[in-house]
Amino acid sequence: VQLQASGGGLVQSGGSLSLSCTASGRTLEIAAMSWYRQAPGRSRELVASINSGGRITYGDSVKGRFTLSGDLAKDTIFLQMDSLKPEDTAVYYCIAQRLLRDYWGQGTLVTVSS
Repeated sequence: VQLQASGGGLVQSGGSLSLSCTASGRTLEIAAMSWYRQAPGRSRELVASINSGGRITYGDSVKGRFTLSGDLAKDTIFLQMDSLKPEDTAVYYCIAQRLLRDYWGQGTLVTVSS
């Protein structure tokens, strides 16, 4: 499975950005697709995840501000990020879970200036 993420960039605090991630290759039986993020000096954390049943889970720090959408049947997910804060600054990674294995995209940088 290959993952291509796009979006991200620089935005001021309170602004919005969107990310997208498309899976290719052996996408059949992808059980879930997720966004994780990692900021310098901090541990990796879940941003949002969607499973094949359409259930969406959000990390506590983004609930109410970020919205995950998409359809695993179409191998693409989107992350709408609103009311961004400087602490949202991180590299965001798209991950696909298939047959008990995680596949990682290249990561895209989101920078929120104060």
